[in-house]
Formats: sequence, C-alpha cells, structure tokens
Amino acid sequence: MAEDRLAKGLLIGFFSGAIVGGVLALLYAPKSGKELRQDLKKKSEEITQDVEEYIKEAQTKARTLINEGKEKSAALISDAKEKAEHLLRDAEQVLTEAKKRVVEESSRLKSSMKAGIDAFKEERGKTQPS
Repeated sequence: MAEDRLAKGLLIGFFSGAIVGGVLALLYAPKSGKELRQDLKKKSEEITQDVEEYIKEAQTKARTLINEGKEKSAALISDAKEKAEHLLRDAEQVLTEAKKRVVEESSRLKSSMKAGIDAFKEERGKTQPS
C-alpha cells in the first residue's frame, strides 16, 4: 500500500518535472512563436504518449496482481478444504473406533454381570436348605 503511494508520488513528480522542464526549455530557447508552439505541441504529445504507456503498464500489472491473488486464494481454499476433509476422516475413524470399544466393553460388562449373577444364584442355591 505504501509502495503504491510512493510509486504514484514519484510518477507524478516525474511527469510534473518533465512538463515544467520542457516548457522552460522551450520558453528560453531562441525560437519564433510558431516554432515554440510546434515544440510545445510536440512535447505535449510525447508526454501524453508516456502517460498512456504508463497507464497501460499499470493496468497490466494490476491485472497480473489480481490474477495472482485469485490463484493464491484458490490454492489456499483448496488446501483448507483438503485439510478439513482429512480432519473429518480422522474424526470419523476415531468415532468409529470409540463406538466399537463401547460395544466391546458393554458386551464384556454384560457377560461379567451375567456370570456374577449366575455365580450368586449358584452359591445361594448351595447355602439354602432344601
């Protein structure tokens, strides 16, 4: 941002100096009024061409910067999507494994409780008089 302002200021200064210098050189040159007007017209045409070339160059650079920005943002978005998908896959895998462990532990707990109840009933049946 600051570089753009500096470049713009330098460019304005350059063109202003060229115009003032050209006009002063023409005014102090020993020429007739007709020759002076022709020289002024020629100089103004040259300056106009220089300005047009600068504008074209600035537009080209602006387009290039915009396109580069678009490409970089598209790459960043693509990379972010890829990382998000990877994280989602990892999260799904962790969740699946956790569900599997819960089911396994639940099954073990049920088996342990059933064995405990069966053992309790068996012991109770042995200690009760018939």
